[in-house]
Amino acid sequence: MTTPCIITVAITGSVPTKADNPAVPVTVSEQVESTHAAFEAGASLAHLHVRNDDGSTTSDPDRFARLIEGIRAHCPGMIVQVSTGGRSGTGEERGGMIPLKPDMASLSTGSCNFPTRVYENAPTFIDWLAERMKAHAVKPEIEIFDLAMLFKAVDMAGDGRIVAPLHVQFVMGVKNAVPVDRETFEFYVRTLRRLAPDATWTGAGIGRHQLTLHHWSLELGGHLRTGLEDNVRMDKDTLAPSNAALVARAAALCADYDRHPASPAEARALLTLPAAA
Repeated sequence: MTTPCIITVAITGSVPTKADNPAVPVTVSEQVESTHAAFEAGASLAHLHVRNDDGSTTSDPDRFARLIEGIRAHCPGMIVQVSTGGRSGTGEERGGMIPLKPDMASLSTGSCNFPTRVYENAPTFIDWLAERMKAHAVKPEIEIFDLAMLFKAVDMAGDGRIVAPLHVQFVMGVKNAVPVDRETFEFYVRTLRRLAPDATWTGAGIGRHQLTLHHWSLELGGHLRTGLEDNVRMDKDTLAPSNAALVARAAALCADYDRHPASPAEARALLTLPAAA
C-alpha cells in the first residue's frame, strides 16, 4: 500500500506576471478555474494570494473571500491556505483575511533577506499573526527560510502560541536565503524530527529547483509544493501551460517513491484539520 503525499499548488504568488507566463491566473475567476484544474490533477491544498485586476499585489479581504468561496464551491474538500506574506501588504493588513476562516494560513517565524529586500517579520508581528490564527481556528503553515525560524516555531508550539502538531514548509532556492543543498535539507528534516516528532512537513523549491525538491521530499517522507508562484516553467525551454500541468508532473512522480497524491480527506487527516463541511 502506498503512502499519501499532500500536493500543494501555489497558483499565483506575488511576483510572477502574465509577461512571465500568460498562464499565471490573476483575476478571481482565473484563479478559481486554475485551482479547479489543479485539484482535478491531484492537488489537495491550494496556497492563495490575490491580485488586483491589473496584476498588482494586494491583501484585499474581499478578493480573498470571493476566491475562497469559489474554490470551496468547485473543489470539494480542498484545503484552502491563505498567504500572509509581506509582498502583498504591510502591517496588520497582511492578516486581514484570517477572520474569513480559511483552513490554513502561512506564518513566517522570522526575518530574512530576499532578492531585493528584507522580508521583515518582527517578533511582535509574528505573535499577533499567530494569536489571530489561533482565535479563528486557522492552522499555520510555518514557512522556514532559515533554521532560526524552525526553532522559533517549536518554541511557540511549546508555550501554546501555536497549536501543535506543527506543519512546516522548508523553502529553498530563494536568492540570498537558503540555497538548494542536499545536506542542509536533510539536516533541517532531522532537526524537525528531533524537536517536533509529530510534525508534518513540505519541501518547496524555487524556479528550476522545484523538481529537485519534489524528489528529495518524496524520498524523505515529506510532502510537495508546486505551482506557478514558484516556477513558471516545465524546463528551461518550455513555459508551464498551467498550474495543472505542474501538479500532474508532481503527481506522476509519487509512484516512483511508493507514494500517491493525497485525497482532500487524507490531507486533512495528515494535517489534523477538521473534515470538510
